[in-house]
Amino acid sequence: MDDSPHRVGDVMTRAAVAVGRRASFKDIVERMEQWQVSALPVLEGDGRVIGVVSEADLLPKEAFRDSDPDRPAQPHVSEFAKAGAVCAEELMSAPAVSVHADATLAEAARIMALRHVKRLPVVSPEGVLEGVVSRGDLLKVFLRTDNELADEIRRDIVDVLFPAPVEPVHIMVTDGVATLTGRVRDPALIPLAARLVRGVEGVVDVDCHLIADGAA
Repeated sequence: MDDSPHRVGDVMTRAAVAVGRRASFKDIVERMEQWQVSALPVLEGDGRVIGVVSEADLLPKEAFRDSDPDRPAQPHVSEFAKAGAVCAEELMSAPAVSVHADATLAEAARIMALRHVKRLPVVSPEGVLEGVVSRGDLLKVFLRTDNELADEIRRDIVDVLFPAPVEPVHIMVTDGVATLTGRVRDPALIPLAARLVRGVEGVVDVDCHLIADGAA
């Protein structure tokens, strides 16, 4: 059975900490400190995610402490507004940038990179909070052992693409780097094999030395 982590649901934290829309500024800060998180989902009464409040949303309170909120400079209108906010509804960024549990880890990583966030609420199709996935969660795949990686590469890739190789295909994984050696019948499958191995969660790099039958 393949139990390797491929989806957000495999690595997310299910006991997610969240706040309601009327949570106070101080309560938000205290929860972030208590749970050592940089952002919190903001929920409606039914558990639906309506936004996210992050450290970046809280900082204007301190950054503009000596400024006059009634006379904001045009480039900082939103920051001045948040400087005067007192509850989650006024502080949060909405709509929330979220992901579904069946999204791939690569999809979640791309969203985080493009939206410059460290954590994503994981929501159901109805938008109800199911968990939270962080950058650290996505990196857990690199804790898989070399033997686990080699077994998956053998089972799901090599044995499928090369059921009858000219000579046995050898797989060695060292510190997450997968090395493939051997002679196979179809040269067109060699780059495909390398690409599939690179896509195995936890593989750091691929060193493919497969040779087609008849090649010098």
